[in-house]
Amino acid sequence: MFPLNAVLFPGVTVPLKVFEDRYRAMIHHLLRVPDPTDRVFGSVGIREGYEVGDHGSQSLFKVGCRVKLAEVESHPDGTFDIVAVGLERIELDRLDTTGTFPVGHVHERPELPGLVPAEIEERARATFAAYRVALGTIREDPYPAELPRDPSYLSWTLAAVAPLPLHERQALLEAEDTATRLTMVTDLLRLELRAMNVIPSLPATEVARTRWSPN
Repeated sequence: MFPLNAVLFPGVTVPLKVFEDRYRAMIHHLLRVPDPTDRVFGSVGIREGYEVGDHGSQSLFKVGCRVKLAEVESHPDGTFDIVAVGLERIELDRLDTTGTFPVGHVHERPELPGLVPAEIEERARATFAAYRVALGTIREDPYPAELPRDPSYLSWTLAAVAPLPLHERQALLEAEDTATRLTMVTDLLRLELRAMNVIPSLPATEVARTRWSPN
């Protein structure tokens, strides 16, 4: 289990730097798994505490993400640069920290099924398009590619690139279905747009370019 001061989302790829002993031990353990498709770990956000140090996280969010180890680059000093891909949501029952790396006991947290009304999807796409235009004179495009056509993947993508604080990103992760998440992220982006119209500046969180450290 990889507690982070960040929220990972299904279907989204993120780079991570691994330097603390317990997480280096976890990567070594995963690399010994013969089938690369089985090299998975869990991640949950840290509600209170820190990623590094002897005290570490004091309180964790329960809902997180199962993640696949997609790429690994090792360095002479023993650290790793990895690329992780979110798979599906999980819920943490308990965390065992007695071993060389944290082990989470989890169960799956699937989304509720249901169709996404066309107007909700269209509103989300239009709002993000307006957000990209508003950023045009300040910084690079936060998502320089065509948005996913699948509504569920669209909801995760917008949740990942939206400039939001940790608790709002966690709320998006915990949303019960795709339509709810799209509605939430659309409303949050519209708030960001209104704030940018009052005080033109960079968004508070450079999510798309943050190289998260999971230590």
